[in-house]
Amino acid sequence: MEERNHSTAPDTAQSCRCCGWGAFVVGLVAALILGWWVLPGLMKEDKKQPVAFNHVLHVQDQGISCEQCHFLRKDGSFSGLPTTASCAECHFEVLGSDPEEALFVRNYVRTGREIRGEWLVYQKQPDNVLFSHAPHLGDLETAASAAELCSRCHLDVSATTTPPVYTENRLSGYSQNTMLMWECEQCHADTRLRDPESHASNACFVCHK
Repeated sequence: MEERNHSTAPDTAQSCRCCGWGAFVVGLVAALILGWWVLPGLMKEDKKQPVAFNHVLHVQDQGISCEQCHFLRKDGSFSGLPTTASCAECHFEVLGSDPEEALFVRNYVRTGREIRGEWLVYQKQPDNVLFSHAPHLGDLETAASAAELCSRCHLDVSATTTPPVYTENRLSGYSQNTMLMWECEQCHADTRLRDPESHASNACFVCHK
């Protein structure tokens, strides 16, 4: 009887070790799935723009240039979003059969409601980031078009009939398309660009206040 107990003890220990490793592997896989897919998905929220603006209709069909709605002011600041008043210069009445245009005229133009304050900005930067478009537009000479230059940092919406889905981080309140520091440093950390004309310094105070 004692010999039987002694002979089965190593088998029992081996079985326990296998169960321990199996539980570890299962736990690790579950943690990776939870951390890489489940939790990041729960932290994101998809939102729709207040109006489904059709860029193709305006840019390709009507021949409106990007600079007519998105332009650099004299003080160097950038007017990234058109106001209700600027849109109403053309859309003071419903011009076509698009229900989104009718919605815009009814809810914004006729009421004076400002669309600019409700539009969800894909590239909204944190308050501690001081970004100026003026020094970055110097590359316009080497770009094929303004749209090509802007799409280096922004979503290229020039060929979209409806706005891309706006995905917001529930904790930070920022868009998932907000440019991260490592993306900016692709140019700012490049020593070849550090000259008086480009001012692509990598010093913290250049971009942060």
